[in-house]
Amino acid sequence: MVEPPKPLPPVEKLSERVIRILGGNPGKFTLQGTNTYLLGTGPRRLLIDTGEGKPIWISQLKQVLASENITITAAILTHWHHDHIGGVKDLLSQLSPFIKIFKNTPQEGWLNITNNQTFSTEGATLRALYCPGHTTDHMAFVLEEEDAMFTGDNVLGQGTAVFSDYATYMNSLEAMSKHFKGRAYPGHGPVIEDGPAKVLEYIKHRQAREKQVLDVLEQERQDAWTSMDIVKVIYKDYPESLWAPAERGIVQILEKLVKEDKVLYEEGKGTCSLKRKSAL
Repeated sequence: MVEPPKPLPPVEKLSERVIRILGGNPGKFTLQGTNTYLLGTGPRRLLIDTGEGKPIWISQLKQVLASENITITAAILTHWHHDHIGGVKDLLSQLSPFIKIFKNTPQEGWLNITNNQTFSTEGATLRALYCPGHTTDHMAFVLEEEDAMFTGDNVLGQGTAVFSDYATYMNSLEAMSKHFKGRAYPGHGPVIEDGPAKVLEYIKHRQAREKQVLDVLEQERQDAWTSMDIVKVIYKDYPESLWAPAERGIVQILEKLVKEDKVLYEEGKGTCSLKRKSAL
């Protein structure tokens, strides 16, 4: 069954150089809300992600800036989803129009992020890692001083992540696991103390899901399998409200298996079956 989100304080100092401010947007897919992070130890800080633009977020951010007597020089965005970039307008209008906004494939007026690009402020050095899969523009960031990683939505503090391209996502997880040894600071959910272990857990979980799909297709049945049929078998113990998002992941797995010549897909019928190897 799905584990309910663990309570998190709206603002929390997670380390000497990391403060988390929740986005004020809790929900089924955002868990306790989007995590936004202030980084550094000096008067000028970096910000990772901006929530979706809830008034409570900018209010709490302003309180933290005032109490710590600090300012933000740049906001660095992990990916384009609205719950990570929606607060940019409040950041610029209520704090300073001179805050630099960075994102891979940026909007007009924003600045680009490239693989291995570094961002520095007193007490914090970030190295960007391009890791598409959840989205095509997804970036993670290694915090050099802690050998930690801000994983965005590729790896969450609770549960599993969704992805737009399964094969690409798996490749990105593999790459992420080799770039740090410490904590993972996720886009949603609590801090993960052993970040690489969680990334490897994600890889094993997806590989297990892939095997489950193949095992289901091995079962004999009168009608051909649809992706939702497979979901109803694999996710039978999960709430039906989660079946639709689960189906998107199953479809991605099926597409990968079709490319690997392990599964046949009849597009007109929307059905799939295991590809049997002809006996010699």
